[in-house]
Amino acid sequence: MSAASTFGIDDVYAAARRLRDRIHRTPTLGSQSFNDASGYRVFFKCENLQRAGSFKIRGALNKLLSLPDADRARGVVAYSSGNHAQGVALAARMVGSSAIICMPTDAPAPKVEATRNYGAEIVFYDRLKDDRAALAGRIAAETGRVLVPPYDDYAIIAGQGTAALELFQDVPALDALVTPVGGGGLMAGCATVAKSLFPGTVVIGVEADTANDTYLSLQKGERVTIAPPPTIADGIRVTSPGALTFPILKERLTDVSLVTDAEIVAAVRVLALRARIVVEPTGAVGAAAVLVGKLPVARGARVGVVLSGGNIDPDLLIQILQSS
Repeated sequence: MSAASTFGIDDVYAAARRLRDRIHRTPTLGSQSFNDASGYRVFFKCENLQRAGSFKIRGALNKLLSLPDADRARGVVAYSSGNHAQGVALAARMVGSSAIICMPTDAPAPKVEATRNYGAEIVFYDRLKDDRAALAGRIAAETGRVLVPPYDDYAIIAGQGTAALELFQDVPALDALVTPVGGGGLMAGCATVAKSLFPGTVVIGVEADTANDTYLSLQKGERVTIAPPPTIADGIRVTSPGALTFPILKERLTDVSLVTDAEIVAAVRVLALRARIVVEPTGAVGAAAVLVGKLPVARGARVGVVLSGGNIDPDLLIQILQSS
């Protein structure tokens, strides 16, 4: 049985029941200024306002709530550049567990600090030299902790999909759904919801043009691995789509759009100054594709955009806002 046929919307509904009253039901917001600038009628699912500042708490908490009590008691281990780290750390604290998080040495300082503040122990690794999954796996084996991967797990995917479930409850008549694509957990969950509830919805994943592993993989029809990508969008600096997420993306994704770092920065600035919404670069990736018209839908279409996170370094935000 394929990964795509194994995972379905019932898994997302089950996750929504587990998460109810434990996380924020984030708002769906619009901006006439952004609509005017882009030519689309845009509905932003504001996961930048989620607990721990991103959608990641959805998957992390669903995973931990799905574990047997004995497994939760042993604690968990994860690897992440920031948002998954914070999501797992907070989720572990919420269920009375503990977390060790493997983070790259170049992870944004505010994300490292927030992860520590949620009570996690941090183990650093070199993004260009070390295998983060192997490091976390070794820690899990040595300590007996449960590994909580950032995207390649059905409970994680189901939790992330609840963002789209809420969005479609707010705005059921979307012509297109747009989300960032890193390892594919958010996109796999959201695409499953979209295609199950509204099969005619165009589902667009967006990557940085230097982090185009999913784009290349879909072109080839199999998972492609790229070099560690340089992009300001640190949350999608992955080298290959997941083994579980890719079959789902292959079946349910309409297309992948690519945006430049300059376009991502411009979207962060426009969202902050014209929509009054503060997001991190990864969170603005989908909005960037909408803003520059890199969507296979006509102008005027009703487009839902998941703003995946708001954990931006204050110094970077100031720099972006002062740019022209």
